[in-house]
Order: sequence, then C-alpha cells, then structure tokens
Amino acid sequence: MTVEVRSEDTQIAEVAASQQDEATQMIDVKVDTEKNAFEKAKTEVGDAEMKKIEEPKKGEEDQAKETEAFTPSPAVEKSSSFKEESNLLSDLKENEKKALVELKAKLEEAILEGKLFKQEESKPAKKEEAKPAEECKEENEKKPIEEGEKEKPNTENVETTEEGEEKEKTPQEGEEHEKPEKEKSDVGVEEKTVEINKDISLWGVPLLPSKGCDGTDVILLKFLRAREFKVNEAFEMLRNTLKWRKEFKMDSILEEDFGLDLCSVAYMNGVDREGHPICYNIYGVFESDELYQKTFGTEEKRGKFLKWRLQVMEKGIQKLNFKTGGVSSLLQINDLKNSPGPSKKELRISTKQAVALLQDNYPEFVARNIFINVPFWYYALNALLSPFLTQRTKSKFVLARPAKVTETLLKYIAAEDIPIQYGGLKRENDTEFSVENGIVSELIIKSGSTETIEIPAPEVGSTLLWDMTVLGWEVNYKEEFVPTDEGSYTIIVQKKKKMGSLEEPIRNSFTNNEPGKVILTIENCTFKKKKVLYRYKVKNCS
Repeated sequence: MTVEVRSEDTQIAEVAASQQDEATQMIDVKVDTEKNAFEKAKTEVGDAEMKKIEEPKKGEEDQAKETEAFTPSPAVEKSSSFKEESNLLSDLKENEKKALVELKAKLEEAILEGKLFKQEESKPAKKEEAKPAEECKEENEKKPIEEGEKEKPNTENVETTEEGEEKEKTPQEGEEHEKPEKEKSDVGVEEKTVEINKDISLWGVPLLPSKGCDGTDVILLKFLRAREFKVNEAFEMLRNTLKWRKEFKMDSILEEDFGLDLCSVAYMNGVDREGHPICYNIYGVFESDELYQKTFGTEEKRGKFLKWRLQVMEKGIQKLNFKTGGVSSLLQINDLKNSPGPSKKELRISTKQAVALLQDNYPEFVARNIFINVPFWYYALNALLSPFLTQRTKSKFVLARPAKVTETLLKYIAAEDIPIQYGGLKRENDTEFSVENGIVSELIIKSGSTETIEIPAPEVGSTLLWDMTVLGWEVNYKEEFVPTDEGSYTIIVQKKKKMGSLEEPIRNSFTNNEPGKVILTIENCTFKKKKVLYRYKVKNCS
C-alpha cells in the first residue's frame, strides 16, 4: 500500500492588506475617523460639550495603558483572551442600553419623517431658491435711482423710499405665499419617502425599530460598538453605509459576474469551534505575474477586483444569523506565505481602498483576525504599530509563525475543519468522511515514548480507511496489519519512516483477507511531547 499525499493550492486571500500596508492602512483609517469625529463634535456641540467628550477619552487611554502593562507579550496568548460581546439586552451595561435606546429613537424618527437621506439633498435646493429673491431685492432698490435724472426734493425721496419699501415687501410677501406651497410640496415628498423607507433594511434585517425585528438590535449594536457607543457618530456611520450601499448597488452585487478567476484568492470554508464562518485570505497567489497583471493591470481591472472582494464579504454575511444569540461575525485567516512586498504599487492601492471600505461599512463583522505563516519582519512591524492600536483591535489579532500554524488554528478550529495544507484533516469534496463520521480523536505521546493506534477488522473483506497527522511531526511512523491467527504473517502496509516537520496529513486504506487489525505505530524520539490527530472508519464488504 502507498500513502496518498495531496496538496491543494486553492486557498483564499483577503483583500485585507498587504503586510506592511495593511497594518498602516488600519491606523490611517482610524486616525482619520477620529479626527473627523472630533471636528464634527466641536462644530455641533461646542467647547463645553467637547470637554465631556475629551474627559472619557483620557480615562480610556489611561485604562488602555494599564491593560497593556499587564498583558502577556505573546500574540497568540493575548489574542485568545478576546471574548465576543453578547447581543442580549440583559447582558449590556447601563450606558450601552441607554445608547441603544437613543439610537433606535433617532433612527425611528429619521425613517418615519423621511430624513434618513434627505439632509444632504435639500441643502443645494435652498441655496438656489435664495438667489432669485436676492436678485429681486437688488433690482427693486436700483429702479427708483434709475428713474430720477436729478435730485428730487426730500418729500419725493421719502415717497420713493416708501415705494421702495413697499416694493421690497412685495417679494417678501410673495415668499411668504410661496412658503406654504413649498412646505405642502415638501410634505407630500416626505409622505412618499416615508412609505418607501418604512421597508428599508440592511443585510436582510429591517431597520425600523417599531417593526420589532430581533435582528435590528444586533445590527445597531455593531455600529454602536464601532463608535464606542457614541450615538450621533454611530447614526452617521449607519447613514453613510446605507448611502454607500445604494451608490455601489450592494444589494444586487451577489448576482454579478465580474469575470475574475480568483477562487484561490479569497473564499469561505467551514466554521470555527464557536460557529463563525471562516474566510481564508491567501496573499501568496499574487506572486504569479500573470495573475497579478490580470487582476491589477488597469484601473478598470482594479475596480472589478474591489467589487469582487466586497462580493466575497457579502457571501460570508449570508451565512450569519442576526437573531439575538446567533453567530453574527466572521473569522478571518490571512496566509502571509510568499506574500508580495509593499513594492507592488497596484496591489497596495487596491488593498488600501478595500480595507477602508470594509472598515467603514462592515463594523464589527470580524470576531478574530488570524495571521499565519508570519515572517519574522512582520513581528517587528507589529511591535512598532501596537502602541497606535486600541486594545480591542489588538485583542482580535493572532500571529503564528510557520512552525506554529496548526497548533494555533486548533485553538479556534476543530481538526476536521482545518484544511490539510494547514495541518488539519479536511479535504475538499471529501466523500469518505462527513461531519457525522469524521470526528477526530487526539493522542498525546510523551518524550521518548511510543504509542499505537489499533483499527479492528473482525470481518474478512472489510476496507479500513484512516487519516492521521502529528503536530510538528519529527517522529518515526509505520503501518502494519496483524492477523488474529498467530500462525499468519504480519503484513507491512507502510514501512517504518522518519517523518519530517513539513509532512502533510496521511490518508491510507487497507482491505483484509482474514480477521485482524491495523496497527499505526508512532515513535517520539524528541524531547517534547507530541499530539496525534486521527480518525478511521471500517467499510464492510456487505
């Protein structure tokens, strides 16, 4: 028998960010957002209200510094402490409950009064209406002066002035007569808008709070958490997202075909231990010049790539459950193996645009960001950027160097859901093992010891099938069939072999001609304990 080894290069790549530029972009977006929010608050609220905003920020900064001082340095340990917040109303803090109630009231009013999208559209119209009135005033003031060739007596001046005043009053009165008509027409427009906007939704969830949809609170909490429960900022973010989705025609993007063969760049595959759908992002595929030029060669192609990446995000959201207590966020896995450097200008620009759109319009949709096959220089860059990131953002990051990929992923994903290229036992289009019969067992081998796994085959003609891998390998491994009859010979299925650290998981099978058992023997000659992951099934001839 021979061992079947398969390697699949179809992985996903997130447009998220290209190494250095990704991390830098996240900082730029965050800084720009904070500056805009600060300027807006200063204009609308005033200096007195700004003190109220600045004081909590100082407290948050002090608290973040204290938290960082007691946070363990390893990225994986620090990230594993992150716990996704509950969407249950009973689990929210008092200030969070208050913010949610205020946002719902503000959104209800905006939708029912037709003001959700009207504000920006009405401003230019008012300016254009004001111009004719001002021109009429200037003409009325000039007319008395042009009619008189010489200076007139004071009495005439008085009469003229009075006439001028009367003439000036005329357009004002006209305006007063026009206003009710305009107000009536505006009311009619608003009434029509209300009828349409009552059904407005986001990701299939109705936004009108009075409809009582369970998912409305979940969506609104995402925007509130993205803006630290500042109601006005969360409302503006929601409004901008709705406007952007309308301009980009995001509600129909799932039906579009962009003609791009990028299935190996970014895709959804499986779920983690908590049920979060997993999005894999593979940066290394753009090492191919041919694929790179097809994707980023022109501005038109870069535009298509951007829309395609947003389409992948929307497909992932289709797998979420926005009901209270449901899974409403994704797990991102970013493979940095062979990823192109920052010298790739077109990729850097596209990445920057994509990251900005994802951050501005998909708040709190990532439960955790896992970076695997991380090169050494990335750790140094991460240490430099760490002081500029919030504790909340840093708590979602997990970094794993090549030797720790499988070990890291196992903390969040079951072995049967981890692809074989990352050390798990999941194979694409696998017909042998399913969710029901593919549960993986674990075995710990102590340093300098040997362990065996026995697969019984009591019936003749049975086919035994097994998957097996050892984290980090560096062990001696063999497979053999031992008949029940002591007088029969042992059959070597796989002769003893030294397994290196980069070996992929093994899948093998054996059909017996007599009762017996298959024995898998693993010998650990290292000074570290080893973890074995395995599963098997027996298919009887009947």
